[in-house]
Amino acid sequence: MIDTHVHINFDMFVPDINAVAERWRKAGVVRLVHSCCHPQEFASIKELAERFSELSFAVGLHPLEADKWTSSLQLQIRDLASSDSRVVAIGETGLDFYKADNKEMQKAAFISQLEIAQMLDLPVIIHCRDAAATMAEILRDFWARKGPVRGVMHCWGGTPEEMEWFLELGLYISFSGIVTFKNANQIQESARRVRSDRLLIETDCPFLAPVPKRGKRNEPAYVRYVAEKIAALREVSLETIVTQTTENACQLFRF
Repeated sequence: MIDTHVHINFDMFVPDINAVAERWRKAGVVRLVHSCCHPQEFASIKELAERFSELSFAVGLHPLEADKWTSSLQLQIRDLASSDSRVVAIGETGLDFYKADNKEMQKAAFISQLEIAQMLDLPVIIHCRDAAATMAEILRDFWARKGPVRGVMHCWGGTPEEMEWFLELGLYISFSGIVTFKNANQIQESARRVRSDRLLIETDCPFLAPVPKRGKRNEPAYVRYVAEKIAALREVSLETIVTQTTENACQLFRF
């Protein structure tokens, strides 16, 4: 399996990161994509990649950090992304209208990061919360003006109808532990409907631990519970989901 979205540079992993790695290997996780919320994290993420060869990573600015966006930060992201072959994506970037209302700042930072991704031929890891319509509008306009960019809607939380907008744009859809939650009916329906060749799995650890680990610190080994739930929802074998999502991740991130 490939966990396509982790944050294991957080302090809570420091005491037992080696044990966490042992557990992900035992669970069958062969690659991880470490997302980045601010370029300041780059050094710590790179250090982890030196320790754990399974780790590839991204560089970008999270939408909740959009008030920090500057032209110099844009250059920094571009230069860092070009500095290491283990950088496989730009992000996470996107829009979050749930926790912040600085919409124009978020849009500007997001569009600039789309431009970096296109320039470097890298995919984007897209965060989208309470902003699906605006996100789709921005992407359609960018595609029309400058051409498409590869990418993934990470930690999918929208409706099946919204998901179709992003599938039409050629994006992948990644499901986190939320898909295992009892009342996550819309997300579960999305997991049933999504095209097999656009399906990815992730933990978004340390957040959103899946059932039966809900309420605990999430970690990459738990991506298996996400895969098991999606297999049950789609009425296919776990092996089918593992094989398909691994192939899809390799396609998107060019592993």
